[in-house]
Amino acid sequence: MTKQFLQSPPSNTHKLGEFELIRDIFKTRAEKMMKAKPQHAPLLGIGDDGAVIASRPNEELVITTDMLVADRHFFADADPYLVGKKSLAVNLSDLAAMGAKPTGFTLALALPKQRQAWLHGFANGLFDLAELFDCHLIGGDTCQGPLTISITAFGVIPSGQAIKRSGAQVGDSIWVSGELGDARLALAHHRNEWSLDLESKDLDQVNQRLHSPVPRVALGIALRGIATSALDISDGLLGDLRHILEASHVGAQINIDALPRSQVLRRQAQAIQYQCAASGGDDYELCFTTNPNQHDNIAKLSVELGLPLTCIGQIIKSQDKNSLILENSDGVPLSPEQTKELQRSFDHFRD
Repeated sequence: MTKQFLQSPPSNTHKLGEFELIRDIFKTRAEKMMKAKPQHAPLLGIGDDGAVIASRPNEELVITTDMLVADRHFFADADPYLVGKKSLAVNLSDLAAMGAKPTGFTLALALPKQRQAWLHGFANGLFDLAELFDCHLIGGDTCQGPLTISITAFGVIPSGQAIKRSGAQVGDSIWVSGELGDARLALAHHRNEWSLDLESKDLDQVNQRLHSPVPRVALGIALRGIATSALDISDGLLGDLRHILEASHVGAQINIDALPRSQVLRRQAQAIQYQCAASGGDDYELCFTTNPNQHDNIAKLSVELGLPLTCIGQIIKSQDKNSLILENSDGVPLSPEQTKELQRSFDHFRD
């Protein structure tokens, strides 16, 4: 054998084994972050059969899991950096809805084949967001298979302060953060679904909302003791709101014209505006309820966070299971057909 044959191939073509992959791409970056940001770092991270996390008195642990599948939740040819960011962001959005502060996460990753350039891009996006929220990668698994990303995220909250879906009361105001519908508008463009009025800069804006959502962690933490219920909007506002109505055994009256929309979305046909804002999904904003006497506090919070917080309706007594009344700004109810269509949220086994 020649000396050249005995040498390892260049690093950009060398195929790593499972444990080398974990060490070189994920463990090294995770350990670097633990040293740079030791607060809430695990006592023991990647490398053993399990991670060890210190428990703290008067705190509760919040745990959430989300799975993302290629060509189901993201385009298979999407920028891996953005895929990495979004895969963690959707989990942190769940923690935000509960009022929890993110502390750590695990990653399970299936790849059809090993693509080191893709993995490095993915890891960079993942860790850039993790560092922004001091959220440590503490373990996980990798294997070969259809491109699938599953993250379990952990957060902490003072004992008894978790914001649940089951606390909405008749008379409460219903709020949403940010603007709704841009992500769905971007998806419609990629699918060539509708005739849209979109310029190049508009596409940049809506694609940003689709591929790089911002988890509203600071808002969720600020809503402790203020919100009576909350959830994040992932499958469409009205479909997700139904979960609060069911858990709280109440109904809701919504002003469909009050749903906050960007100027880009407002230029589209009214039917498209309603569809995107009310049932589009992938917004990752928070929908929450408060006692009406909290309006001034919510207005102050909006200013402090630099984030629009819009009242879109109120909680009413349920006339039947899961009752939801949609009206326009003139108080005219939408037709039963329109209401039914706008309540149709994303279903992973149907859509």
